[in-house]
Amino acid sequence: MNSGRRPGTSAMDLSRTGWRKSSRSAANANCVEVNLDHPNLVLVRDSKDHGTGPTITLAHHQWTTLLTNLTD
Repeated sequence: MNSGRRPGTSAMDLSRTGWRKSSRSAANANCVEVNLDHPNLVLVRDSKDHGTGPTITLAHHQWTTLLTNLTD
């Protein structure tokens, strides 16, 4: 069975990682959650999916670039 991953790679277990929402997020949960616990990656997901939706994986320098561009 093909899992959709490249040979030699494994799925990252995201269920036991430390997700956090912005303190500015609305009570209706329309926000993104960010996980900075991985040593090389920043993980981003939509909070309204309650952990069942897709996750965007960025390198730390990509995350920094994104935040820089959003605040300019």
